[in-house]
Amino acid sequence: MRRIRALVSGRVQGVAFRASTVHEAHTLGLTGWVRNRADGSVELEAQGDPVRVAALLAWCAHGPPAARVAGVDVEERDAIPDEDGFLQRR
Repeated sequence: MRRIRALVSGRVQGVAFRASTVHEAHTLGLTGWVRNRADGSVELEAQGDPVRVAALLAWCAHGPPAARVAGVDVEERDAIPDEDGFLQRR
């Protein structure tokens, strides 16, 4: 089990990045959340099989078609037992 926190910078708000991240995370069977930050970046935490978490991070490097990702900073986190679903937060 791997859990990460990622900050995605660039043109990532107003381009369906959060909704697309939720879709990708559900497809990969991950749990966690995603939200916009006041500085224009998107923050997310994702948890699950390490290969699937890596796949989500690879997707985050480009995001949905309208996004222009400048960078993805990743930190490892402690897993949260019994977390359920992947949510879009405000």
